[in-house]
Amino acid sequence: MFVCVCNGITHRQIEEAIDRGATSLEDLTDALGVAAGCGTCAAFTRQLLSHALEGRPAAQHAVSLAA
Repeated sequence: MFVCVCNGITHRQIEEAIDRGATSLEDLTDALGVAAGCGTCAAFTRQLLSHALEGRPAAQHAVSLAA
């Protein structure tokens, strides 16, 4: 499913970027370009990010942010 139509970014691409360490919308924008156009997808992308990060140890978040 396309999440960011402006840049052709799919749900799967977002999940893969999160698996590689993205922990914020800014990380996903830098990695993929999601929400860099009109921004309509930003809220949904944040929901995907939040859902994906639920249950992960806080230490994983800190390491990702420090990198």
